[in-house]
Amino acid sequence: MTTDFSSLNLRSELTQALNELGYSEPTPIQLGMIPLMLTGVDVIGQAQTGTGKTAAFALPILHNFQKQKNPQALVLAPTRELALQVADSMNEYGKHLHIRVLAVYGGQPYGPQINNLRRGVDIVVGTPGRLNDLLERGVLILKDVKTVVLDEADEMLNMGFVEEVEKILSTTPAERQTALFSATMPQRIRKLADRFMRDPQTVAVKRSTLTASAIDQRYYFVHDRDKTNALTRLFEIEPIHSALIFARTRAETATLANELVIRGIPAEAIHGDLDQNARERVLGRFRANQLKVLVATDVAARGLDIDDISHVFNYHLPDDAEVYVHRIGRTGRAGKTGIAITLLSPKEKRRLREVEALTKQPVMELKLPTPADIIKHRETQTVENLKIWLGRGRFKRELEMVQELIDAGHDPLNIAAAAIKISRGDEKQRPIAEVSEVKSDFNRRDERGSGRRESFGRKESFGRRGESGSRSKRERGRGATSHEEGMIRLKVNKGKSHNIRPNDIVGQIAFHANIPGYTIGKIRIEDKHSFVDVPADVVDQVIKHSGNYKIGKEKFSVVKAS
Repeated sequence: MTTDFSSLNLRSELTQALNELGYSEPTPIQLGMIPLMLTGVDVIGQAQTGTGKTAAFALPILHNFQKQKNPQALVLAPTRELALQVADSMNEYGKHLHIRVLAVYGGQPYGPQINNLRRGVDIVVGTPGRLNDLLERGVLILKDVKTVVLDEADEMLNMGFVEEVEKILSTTPAERQTALFSATMPQRIRKLADRFMRDPQTVAVKRSTLTASAIDQRYYFVHDRDKTNALTRLFEIEPIHSALIFARTRAETATLANELVIRGIPAEAIHGDLDQNARERVLGRFRANQLKVLVATDVAARGLDIDDISHVFNYHLPDDAEVYVHRIGRTGRAGKTGIAITLLSPKEKRRLREVEALTKQPVMELKLPTPADIIKHRETQTVENLKIWLGRGRFKRELEMVQELIDAGHDPLNIAAAAIKISRGDEKQRPIAEVSEVKSDFNRRDERGSGRRESFGRKESFGRRGESGSRSKRERGRGATSHEEGMIRLKVNKGKSHNIRPNDIVGQIAFHANIPGYTIGKIRIEDKHSFVDVPADVVDQVIKHSGNYKIGKEKFSVVKAS
């Protein structure tokens, strides 16, 4: 039996907004959570990204909305992108209530956020660090908050924010309603729930499943540095109607989209910095086939409602196998067959095994098309296009031109060959991109492992150690330099003797430097200091905030390794 939003007895302003947005039927997490939250009880929602959980907590909050001086609801999110998206969604759902929603996050000036708080807002959505800063400044008043939402609690744990979350919760009224959303429920999250929630009701939505017949999954083994070139080769061969490419960061989406445009592939980036109007314009061009490719982050792709995507590309495998499931589920819809392609670097092979374990389906390895394959394909396409035009027969003036050339003494075969040569002139503007071979000995070395934990979690060490536990001479000689393309190694002035953990480093750098935690690379913790790899394009940003990084109350510094 189909259930629509009208059966949930939400206030008319909300059902009107939902109708205008084209939403009619609640998702399972919404159907389970909304009636519970409307009663005021504490709730735990266990659901992965893309299940509609934002509306599951936003609609009950908005239903109970009443004008008051101080904020009535607080939503904690792990990243700037998610905070912005939640705030945008709440504004959309509550537009007929004239709701005042404010997103607060690091990396932005305090002034505008403080001014907005002083003028008065109804709902605050923010990242834990900035929320704590505003609390300490005395401008964020939480004494009248009725509902607190912890969105993606497990990600906040991974980024090292749990202590800051606990501090925020301790400043809110004891009788508040608390809603916690998490894809997984590790022990630390359960302890958080036990401490701050009252007899919470749980709604769990099962993992997405894949239909093997609907999605053709494959991967191509390439070095990180060759992924854009590999992508270009695949675009030559694949019958791509429309493609969604997933990249890790906002900067990466913009760089990749620009590179594709330079190579003649119509593409645009969609990320958390786009406002709603700009986002809708990009999506409108994509739906109208004015764009062939969208390059998106996982956060920015949430809520995309496009059924006709022929190909999904994983430029990098995500840090969570379940995110992979959600990504590729965007193709193969509406009874059509979809294709999911992963560009897999050697260091990502273990992640692929976790994907296969989760989906219980093998992902097939294929070889990239060679230059000879691409040349042959181009020639075949030229012949096929000629056959189409010959079948149409609509070339009266061109026949007259051919006849003039024949009358001038030219051979008909030479005329045809010259015409084909001219038609293929644009191929000179599309040189076949170079892709270096992934050597088999490198593959085996990666398969054996190099003493580092490199799965869907933090990478905690560099290099293989011998039985004595010391690094090889070769490894010691290159310790100050990242071995990974595009990464720079930084040195942290704290180590094992200071009880520093990988999550401390990731959480502090991700928050204060305002970069996604999953872009941070390998971490090695030694006795007196530690090393961490970060993308080259954010090195200055990370070092600039060196004075803000803390373990508890003790600060630590970050400099370039030497």
